[in-house]
Amino acid sequence: MLRETLIAMRDLPRLKEISGILIHYGLGEFIQRLKLPSALEKAGRWLHLDTQHASAALPTPVRIRLAFEELGPTFIKLGQILSTRVDIFAPDWVAEFEKLQNKVPAVPPDAVRQLVIDTLGQPPEALFAYFDMQPLGCASIAQVHRATLHSGEQVVVKLRRPGIVEKINADLRILAHIAILLEKEFPDLRRFQPSETASQFARSLRRELDLAVEARHSERVSKDFADEPNVLIPKIYWEYTNTAVNVQDYVDGLPATQLSQATAHGLDPVLLAKRGADALLKMILVHGFFHADPHPGNVFFLRGQRIAFVDFGMMGRISHARRDQIVDLLAAVADRNEHAIIDVLSEWTGSTVVNEIQFADDVSEFMFHYEHVPLKRINISELITDIMALIRNHSILLPPDMAMLFKALLTLEGLARQLDPNFQLIEHITPFIRQLIKARYHPSTLLKRGRHSLSEAFALLGELPHDIIRLGKDIRHGRFKVNLDLKRLDHFGHQLDRSTNRLTMGIVTGCLIIGSSIVMTVNAGPKLFGLPLFGFIGFMLAMFNSVWLVWAIWRSGKEL
Repeated sequence: MLRETLIAMRDLPRLKEISGILIHYGLGEFIQRLKLPSALEKAGRWLHLDTQHASAALPTPVRIRLAFEELGPTFIKLGQILSTRVDIFAPDWVAEFEKLQNKVPAVPPDAVRQLVIDTLGQPPEALFAYFDMQPLGCASIAQVHRATLHSGEQVVVKLRRPGIVEKINADLRILAHIAILLEKEFPDLRRFQPSETASQFARSLRRELDLAVEARHSERVSKDFADEPNVLIPKIYWEYTNTAVNVQDYVDGLPATQLSQATAHGLDPVLLAKRGADALLKMILVHGFFHADPHPGNVFFLRGQRIAFVDFGMMGRISHARRDQIVDLLAAVADRNEHAIIDVLSEWTGSTVVNEIQFADDVSEFMFHYEHVPLKRINISELITDIMALIRNHSILLPPDMAMLFKALLTLEGLARQLDPNFQLIEHITPFIRQLIKARYHPSTLLKRGRHSLSEAFALLGELPHDIIRLGKDIRHGRFKVNLDLKRLDHFGHQLDRSTNRLTMGIVTGCLIIGSSIVMTVNAGPKLFGLPLFGFIGFMLAMFNSVWLVWAIWRSGKEL
């Protein structure tokens, strides 16, 4: 209660704004269920719920999307992250999250000038030979301006919007509290780990707020493609870059949002689709560090049939173990090996308990659809969609890196097919898969793996006598312990304690009633209202105890 009140007091204006917008879009019942109005009441304000609005007739995913857009940058970014969770949300929800757009006004020129002074220490005219006060583009976190350095380089200056850090931090505090309420009020949602998701989202968004982090991501990808003449990653100018400003090369090309003009600019759409796909697949399967949001606004096509990627704020990381799992999954689909598919998907279940028999049956049915389909004809989008449906049906949560990877592949194939309707992503994945399989079983790799395993085995054997001796001492001195980590054990103990207290109070009340009844039959001792005093006191205590018990039981029912 104290935590709820403090959050409401600290972020009262924003909390009131969020509640009002959600109610405006017909989500008042959700607000009531989470008891956010009570938080506002404790802060000294009363929220009048009125869900009568035209948008209430719209489907829930649409209303959520409209509310997120109006709520601003934090919720837009949250929706974009949720759009990657194809393992949790049905396609209609994902489609709405993908439509989320930033609708923010440009920062006025005077404020832009002050931003440059605050972030770089000098006015724009002193730092740049030319600086366009009108932005090239505006986003929820930052806006981009074109400029020219005194040395002649054409650059873009990405400035973080004023006041955005404070607003996002307030939103993140509120989201963390809402996640706790979701777990408490909606038990079915606990398996989706709302608190952990909110925590991961907060870390990701705070990294995105730091424009220097984005610059480091860009520089790393640039080094990965240093030998790739067909892929351009803008150069970062570190002398002008910090947490609140990012200066990089201006990309003079055709944005992928204008695909209809590709032929008029002398570009080959089919070749561009191939090179773009190969570039992103190399990020994923070779370097393990990839652009997680390759939508058309972040891709440019240049003369010479080159591809440029920009905006490296949202990046995905994938380990060697995950890459091996991808290889195993595709190989299992190609070989129609149901057991191998179950093994891979089981690696992703984590602590989720699944019905193994039903799961095996569903995998068998899934494989039936690919029974006689050659690997080169498999549609990756359909394959991922089918896998996600299978995972959702069994309440399996994908690891965050895999969810982001699948989303990036779906976005990539969608963009590539706009360039080339006959594009098949699997044809481009296959060479990388063969390369990974070849590398996995290369003699040098096997030798390295063998040396590592032997080293671990010898280390374990070397420590074994010491561990046995220490275990024996612990047992001999009574220090041997077995720790059991049972979920919600503390909550169960608290509930048991409360139930025991009520049972005890009920027994005491019953004893008071019986004892007082006996005392009432004794015509001796002090009197009150003509009744034995001690019997009267006993009945009064029993009445108060009964009222307390009824109230406690009623309140317990309201909390469930």
